Amino acid sequence: MSFVSDRVYIFDTTLRDGEQSPGCSMTVPEKLTMARKLVDLGVDILEAGFPIASEGDFEAVDAVSREFPWSQVAALARCCTLDVERAAKALKHAKRPRIHTFIATSDIHLKFKLKKTQQQALDEAVAAVELARRHVDDVEFSAEDGARTDPEFLEKVSKAVVAAGARTVNIPDTVGYSTPKEYGQLINRIARALGDCAIVSVHCHDDLGLAVANSLAAIEGGARQVECTINGIGERAGNCSLEEIVMILKTRADAYPYHTGIHTEHLYSASELLSDIITFGPQPNKSIVGRNAFAHEAGIHQDGYLKEKTTYEIIDPRSVGVPEGKLVLGKHSGRHALNQRAKDLGFELNRAELDVLYERFTHVADHRKKGLMDEEIVSLIHEVRQAPLRAVAD
Repeated sequence: MSFVSDRVYIFDTTLRDGEQSPGCSMTVPEKLTMARKLVDLGVDILEAGFPIASEGDFEAVDAVSREFPWSQVAALARCCTLDVERAAKALKHAKRPRIHTFIATSDIHLKFKLKKTQQQALDEAVAAVELARRHVDDVEFSAEDGARTDPEFLEKVSKAVVAAGARTVNIPDTVGYSTPKEYGQLINRIARALGDCAIVSVHCHDDLGLAVANSLAAIEGGARQVECTINGIGERAGNCSLEEIVMILKTRADAYPYHTGIHTEHLYSASELLSDIITFGPQPNKSIVGRNAFAHEAGIHQDGYLKEKTTYEIIDPRSVGVPEGKLVLGKHSGRHALNQRAKDLGFELNRAELDVLYERFTHVADHRKKGLMDEEIVSLIHEVRQAPLRAVAD
């Protein structure tokens, strides 16, 4: 498939790379529950585990393959016979199986981790792809630490594995070291070298906070598969966030004329489900799915939002599965938002009542770090209405 296509495939690795990060381990039933949501979400490829790593990972790949036979399920394998055979066995019941095999290609990994030459790595990569193709039609090869690999060698390996039968070549920024400009140029080089023979994929880590930016640059460079996770979970600082890359492409189609097959209305519930399964959720200010992503507390923002939501919301919350934006009433809030909340709670206030309520509200809000709950606002309204107006006004 040509990289000039505007379709970007979403390879979800929440159940594999995401699950490998501290605090994110999942049982087989939990992986099945999460996989069901990922299928609803419409991910193109679902990487269910690393079968050689543990019996649980093998069982998870097998269970996901059985439960969702028509989904494209991937299993990870190092470039060695034992791993590839194990992955193939775990994928036995998948109707659209993918073996995802990898070997490190950067000088630093070859020298210190693998203690292999470039030629040895190339030979093992080709052998693993050829073996995988004897089991499945769909093989992906990843050049681990590809972003730090000599570009000439990377191109040589990429061409060799495609000749051996790989349909997808993944160039990961394994340690989150690359920058958008250089990564985009590297991906463009590989995409041009492979042409229509294979899809170029990217898998970016967030060690420098550039995973999403690097993935976007890669798409512009010709990559047509992005490997990502829900909430951006993953090794160390995490992976490219699925919800962020998808919503950038959807919201800024003018700047990035590409599209995915993701049903975005499931993004928020997918994030919530993952948070329930693992030990933590995203930070409150996390893009798209964070608790504060569609919340407004500053009075100026609230006033604009109440007049026209698009003044401060570039995404319709409903498009990602959030019912609506919300106004958080705290010490930065204004009269407009307080009056609107009173109306939402069933109270029509006159100007004098609103003035006194606002004065009491700001006094309480100034002395606490958190905003006021609805029941606390109702209590203040009752205090205002029960007191004699003259005494209240004083």
